[in-house]
Amino acid sequence: MKINLLNYTLPKLEQFFVEIGEKKFRAKQVFRWLHVYGAANFSEMSDIAKSLRATLEEIATIEAPELVTEHISSDGTRKWVLSVSGGNKIEAVFIPEDGRGTLCVSSQVGCALECQFCSTGRQGFNRNLTSGEIVGQLWWANQRLGKDPKGEKLITNVVMMGMGEPLANYENVIDAMRIMLDDNAYNISKRKLTLSTSGVVTRLDWLAEDCPVALAISLHASNDEVRSQIIPLNKKYPIAELIAACKRYLLKSPKNYITFEYVMLKGVNDKLEHAEELVKLMRGVECKFNLIPFNPFPNSGYEATGWGQILKFQKILQNGGYITTVRKTRGDDIDAACGQLVGKVEDKTKRQEKWKNYIPIKEV
Repeated sequence: MKINLLNYTLPKLEQFFVEIGEKKFRAKQVFRWLHVYGAANFSEMSDIAKSLRATLEEIATIEAPELVTEHISSDGTRKWVLSVSGGNKIEAVFIPEDGRGTLCVSSQVGCALECQFCSTGRQGFNRNLTSGEIVGQLWWANQRLGKDPKGEKLITNVVMMGMGEPLANYENVIDAMRIMLDDNAYNISKRKLTLSTSGVVTRLDWLAEDCPVALAISLHASNDEVRSQIIPLNKKYPIAELIAACKRYLLKSPKNYITFEYVMLKGVNDKLEHAEELVKLMRGVECKFNLIPFNPFPNSGYEATGWGQILKFQKILQNGGYITTVRKTRGDDIDAACGQLVGKVEDKTKRQEKWKNYIPIKEV
């Protein structure tokens, strides 16, 4: 089987070249061709010796996810359904904004965590994506989008917020992020590369040591009773442990704050006393809150909090001293908004069968 060079960080690619009897510096040349120039085949690598190109053709490949469908929202958001091996399909989303473009990247085929308000979790889980399949979404999106009139790439920010829990696919996610950060590849700033996690506490400590990037925590509740009901992972890593890990992470973070994401679920986690609990909970934690209007999907069992209640909730957090934004819903008309990514998962968990007979949640 040929080796997919998109899986390799620069140090690993250097090792590969040494093992096949080539000079170490050739790795950087090929690495730049792959990620800076977006070469899709070895014949494009004009400053590489023909003999080496021929060798690479025999033993290696450049294999990124392939486009299945593209959907363009009325607000300019693009959602791509991409094919990966095993009959699975994942989704990546590009969000254009003034002065920046953000790519939302998937890390798994489905998700094993089963957060109850997320349509991705209800699709079940098949497997982790390889590092090449993760960074390949960025590679592919750059080819698709091209450059702006100044010759600059349109993608300036990357968020690990697509399908899957990034910290559950730790090694592959770390390698993919290292490639994104590399000066000889995409040169994304650590401040512009964000990993979003539901709170795998032990691996947050690993991340702080191995590859500290901007951090977003999918919190979604102000106490363990509510959070354990909607995020089963909380039973293993309760809020107190998660907050302690966040404080440790801040010592290494490229930003001086952590973003806490909070999906607003009517009658579940959106009461004003929940906002007051959050104010007390976060004392001593440098953070911002991002309130997210719930994006409905079929048979979700949840309703979106009304706009007036969201603003009241926001006001309490702001009065408590926390910067609090309300996320603008983007791409909801093409099911590209937060919590709506589903792709096509060859489910190994049989979770899709379970949710067919789901009884909607009662108020907490």
